[in-house]
Amino acid sequence: MTVHEPSASGSATAAPRLDPRAAVGPVSLVAQDRAALSRWYQSALGLSPLAETERVTVLGTAGGTPLVTLVGDPQATVGPRRQSGLFHVAILLSTRADLGRWLAHASRSGLRIEGAADHLVSEAVYLSDPEGNGIEIYRDRPRDAWPLREGRIHMDNSPFDVAGVAADAEAAGGSYGGAPEGTIVGHVHLKVDDIGRARAFYEGLVGFDVTEEGYASALFVAAGGYHHHIGLNTWRSAGARRVPGTTGLDAVTVTLPAGAAEPLAERLAAAGAPVERRGGHPAAIDPAGNRVVLLEGAADARTAVAAAGG
Repeated sequence: MTVHEPSASGSATAAPRLDPRAAVGPVSLVAQDRAALSRWYQSALGLSPLAETERVTVLGTAGGTPLVTLVGDPQATVGPRRQSGLFHVAILLSTRADLGRWLAHASRSGLRIEGAADHLVSEAVYLSDPEGNGIEIYRDRPRDAWPLREGRIHMDNSPFDVAGVAADAEAAGGSYGGAPEGTIVGHVHLKVDDIGRARAFYEGLVGFDVTEEGYASALFVAAGGYHHHIGLNTWRSAGARRVPGTTGLDAVTVTLPAGAAEPLAERLAAAGAPVERRGGHPAAIDPAGNRVVLLEGAADARTAVAAAGG
């Protein structure tokens, strides 16, 4: 394994650590056909429309937790696969039975499943939406069951136990009637152009902890001891920054405790990171061109609209 050193733009230990309550929130995506993509998310994932403006649709749980925001842009072109941006947004379900119920729904709906894996800390299923955005649907194992290697959380790619997941769903009963309450965006996996520069930004400046670096060309970071809130890789994007005017990732959101967003934004700006405003919220641009909006408190439909510039 090759570990890349952070660039001069920031050291891996320069920043105060993020508050352990920090997490990720809704992801906004640029959509060529916002209406069609909204229908797909409602049908395939059971999301509910929470808010709509002239150019933005917010989708999430029926109880009001935003998960995916669609930013309509009919003029956007489909971005090349080999660019920085979204690798996948990961929707975290509360239980293994929920995952099994969704998997049965996916089978009945004829959704194309692209892969599935047991990551030791979680069980995950992968697919893509009609505009090519990667999606992970997963459930976590209890934290005390997460394996450690050399003092760090260890993740792997082991065979997915389809029969076991289905059995849990059958034992619990019921069917998938939409994203259940408690569903959140558990993590986001980003394509970046350079792992060293990404590490310097997310660990060295933002203040995430590195939780796993045992993969070639990939890095995982988190706050509060989670296995990862943000994954970073160069598998398809080494040397390729985000292309403006294309579909795909508009912004990732990071949720922070009250009073934490502005000091972090000031620290990022002082270190030379581009920082802008999105609906009253600070938003930083990472070295690969990915936008990270800093929110305070749990996101709701209103803040999801603002974070998407809607």
